[in-house]
Formats: sequence, structure tokens, C-alpha cells
Amino acid sequence: MTTHPSLTQIDRYAAGDPDLDEPSVWAIEVHLEDCADCRARLAGSTTLESRVVLDQVAAVLDRRIAAAPPPVGRSRPWSVLRHRWFVGTLFPWLAMTAMVLGCAAVLGALWVGTPSLVLLIAPLAPLPGVAVAWHRRADPAWELIATTPAAGLTTLLRRTAAVLAFVIPALALVGAGTGVSMALLLLPCLAFTAATLLLGTLVGVRRAAIGLVVVWTLAVVTPSLVAARLPALLSAQSARSWALATVFLTLLALLRVDGFRRLSHHG
Repeated sequence: MTTHPSLTQIDRYAAGDPDLDEPSVWAIEVHLEDCADCRARLAGSTTLESRVVLDQVAAVLDRRIAAAPPPVGRSRPWSVLRHRWFVGTLFPWLAMTAMVLGCAAVLGALWVGTPSLVLLIAPLAPLPGVAVAWHRRADPAWELIATTPAAGLTTLLRRTAAVLAFVIPALALVGAGTGVSMALLLLPCLAFTAATLLLGTLVGVRRAAIGLVVVWTLAVVTPSLVAARLPALLSAQSARSWALATVFLTLLALLRVDGFRRLSHHG
């Protein structure tokens, strides 16, 4: 039996409600592809002013397409690859991540006797990039890409891989200069990325990333700096536990990928 979005969800989707989380948006879009009744309900949810604007835009596009010269040549493969795996809005967040890691390494060298700042923030390093990897308020091509089937999930996974491809070498480089264990730098980073994707199926990736950053900062980073010692979570003996947690969270995230397509009725 197919679950249809509620009238409230349809109205919020038609109005572009910014509080409607990504899993709900993607689930509604996937459902609309195959349900003519819900498409009709969506059309009825739009205002007269919106329909007038859409008609005007369609008319302008028709005229410009008719007047445009025929396309010459084909798109370059690297251009297609760039849009699928990366987006320009990631650059500031990745640059900020690199700056924070560099500052943490410098401060750790200057403040002798304090716990390793690099080790404390390593789990959070990929989260800013993952939070904006595929988000309608951060991606200028959201509407265009969202018209393709399951775009949200596949684009999110591709761009998350691109974020990790940048963050992991950055962590390794900083860690090599500080003498911190590579396992304790990289495994928590991967575990938190998997946890963000897993929680993202429930509350949206952006909210999941923000929540994990806040919880880790309040529960681990702040007490560690106040006590001037690393917690047991980041001791040398915890590497195996982080490895198991990474595998477990990754498997759960893969099993929950349908959560990005399934309709929820709490909104």
C-alpha cells in the first residue's frame, strides 16, 4: 500500500517551507513522480499568484528556447563530474575546516600541557562540509538537480565522499606534525560522518550535523579543556572501539538509506 503525503506536507512543500527537513522533501518528490493524484493536490496547493508567475516564466523560456541557436558540441565529462560530486558552496566550508585544523595544531604546540586540540575536534572536521553537501539553501542548483530521480540521496553520498577526500588528507597532514595517532584521528572522523548520515534519515543531515557538533563540544571538548586531559573516549585503547563503531554506524546508515525516500508524518 502506497503512503501518500498529508495535505499539510503538500501545502508546506508547495510553499517552500524552510523548516521541512530534507528527507521529507526528497520523499515527497520521489512520490510525486509516480502519483498523479498527489501532483493534482500539489497544483491545487499553489496560489493564483504563483501560477501566474510560473506561466510567465514558461512563456519567456519558450520564446528564448525558440530563438536560441542549436547547441554546439557536447558537455565536458569533467564538468558533469564536478556538478555531481562537488559544488562551489563547499569551498568556504572546506577552507574553514583547514584553517581550524591548522589553528588547532598551532595552539596545541604553543599551549604545552593541554590535551591535543586536533584530536578533540577531529570527529567534527567533516561535519560542516557534509551539512551543506546537498541542502536546498546552500546549493544554487537545488531545483535543477532535484528533478532527477533520487537526486538527494545519490548527490549527498557523492559529495560526502568528496568532503572526506579533502578532510582525511588534511587530518593526516596535521596529525603527522603533531604526533597524534592516525587511527584516533581518522576513525572518529569516519564514525561521526556515518552517524550524521544515519541521523539525517530522521531529522535531516544539516540538523544531524549541528546536533552532533553541539553535543560533542559540550560533552567532550569543553570538559577536556577544563580538566586539561583527554577523555577515555580518545585514549590509545579506544581505537578498536572507534573502528567497530564506524563499521556498525556505516552498516546502519546503508540499511536506512530508504529513510531519504520514505514519507514521515510528523511535519
